[in-house]
Amino acid sequence: MKKIALFTLLAAAIFTSCGSKDIIEERYLASATTDVVLYSIDENGVVSEAQSIVRGRKVKANYGKGVKVEKQRYYPVEITRKQLFYAKEQSLVDNHKKVVQERKMWVRTPASIITDRETSLVGGLADKGTQIAILDFDTLRADGSVNRYKIKQGEVEGYLFGKYLVFSKEEAVKRYKAEEYDKVHKAIKNPFGGGEAIGCDFYPTERVSFKNNKMPEACYSLYLNISPAVIGNIEKYIDFAKQTKINTFVIDIKDNECPGYKAEAMAKYSPTNHRYAGKNKETMYKKAVKRLHEEGFYVVGRITCFKDSHLVKDHPEVAITEIATGKPFKHNKAYWPSPYDRKVWQFNVELAKEAVRKFGFNEINFDYVRFPDRMTKVEKLINYHNKYNESKVQAIQRFVQYACDEIHAVGAYVSIDVFGEAANPGYTTAYGQYWPAISNICDAICGMPYPDHFSNGYYGIKKPWNHPYEILKAWGERVQARQAVTPTPAAVRTWIQAYPVMRHVDRNGLRYDAEDVEKEIRGLYDAGLTGGYTTWHSGSNLTKYEAQKGAFRIDYLKEWKKKNNK
Repeated sequence: MKKIALFTLLAAAIFTSCGSKDIIEERYLASATTDVVLYSIDENGVVSEAQSIVRGRKVKANYGKGVKVEKQRYYPVEITRKQLFYAKEQSLVDNHKKVVQERKMWVRTPASIITDRETSLVGGLADKGTQIAILDFDTLRADGSVNRYKIKQGEVEGYLFGKYLVFSKEEAVKRYKAEEYDKVHKAIKNPFGGGEAIGCDFYPTERVSFKNNKMPEACYSLYLNISPAVIGNIEKYIDFAKQTKINTFVIDIKDNECPGYKAEAMAKYSPTNHRYAGKNKETMYKKAVKRLHEEGFYVVGRITCFKDSHLVKDHPEVAITEIATGKPFKHNKAYWPSPYDRKVWQFNVELAKEAVRKFGFNEINFDYVRFPDRMTKVEKLINYHNKYNESKVQAIQRFVQYACDEIHAVGAYVSIDVFGEAANPGYTTAYGQYWPAISNICDAICGMPYPDHFSNGYYGIKKPWNHPYEILKAWGERVQARQAVTPTPAAVRTWIQAYPVMRHVDRNGLRYDAEDVEKEIRGLYDAGLTGGYTTWHSGSNLTKYEAQKGAFRIDYLKEWKKKNNK
């Protein structure tokens, strides 16, 4: 242990008792780091570090038996009846709100500064390596770390999660296991303008769990759209699911130009979405989610983010715009809010939080978490309004981080949809989805490798849409490689094709009934992707699901564990 050496001849002069009577008072251990150092002091006035204790602990301090060594006062504190140590005077405080003594910290992981915690309002970006002033904190965790700090950066006051901050600039500028991960991400090319992979953050994410909300190890999921003929007939879907291994339902909350119920968040942030939402849908949602929970199902709410023509109509200032005209840019028959715009982030996350609070969704699934695709030829003609000078992959990762933080705070998980292409090695996508950057943060990552979306000969497979097992297994193996270079990979839950091969792809394509759907799922499991599946059939037609029932009756995880001796 470190010692403060004192000359014995001087001990009497500088080692003095502060009193003789016992004066016992309760105090809290305080520090400018997570731990408080306690000391032992011998009869010669030699001070030695004895042990460290997490700050915030309540102790009994004896202010009548304090000692002064040089210019520092120490007071005995009782840890247990058999343990008596000394604490520095400044380490003992009379109020729990004083136990956090740091006044400045440094940003290790770029994070959004939240200026209003109730509405998840983003007031700025705290970038890596920057120093911020500490004003206050909310709660102390068991390990002495802070949940959220109240901070000030320049003129911006707000809140940052303590997990993104460190106590020194030297620690802040480091990259996580640079010797292991940097070489991987530096090798990733950027041929389409999505951004450099190395610009993302790969510090591990602390995985959450909720007392009354457990995500299934494998989600066998049915997708339901917002039609009254679908969620309004929830009992029929429940009866169907109970004849299978289906344990999860994914229900739309907002799709582009197809909002679900008249949400308060829509009324506040997007009146057009509110106007087009169903008048009596809120009652329908409440009944559907309640009944699903009563029957033991895990329920996911789906929200499309950065493809939202209604939001652009309400707020053209948040749109991707044409440089020549300044007007919103229309792509693929829709207007796209910019993924760089934090007001767009806020609307979607506030809608998600409301749905969790109001209906009790276990999880929020975000789709269209990306920039528009197929933009290479027009990239120089549009304005994304990139306020913080971020790359696309950085903006997408930071949205996922923000969404997870805010939605975890209300007790729900977050899953993120990505194109099947994001599993490909060697490059970042043009639309900003870099698999490891997203998987490292969200709770579940949901690829969309629909067989009829692959071109002929992809992965060396002729007409991959007619070979569902082969194409999904080949894709799954590439996913595994992306997961392997992700420090804290999310669960992989894959969207599977549950509709016939589109006629413009192949008039002789498969129908995707039970046999073909089963082949898709087996391809995923044989590649080691065991987090489950979600059916993509936009009509959510029960007759079609009936034709696929055989595939849904199989417990693929149980079979996989038996086969692999797990």
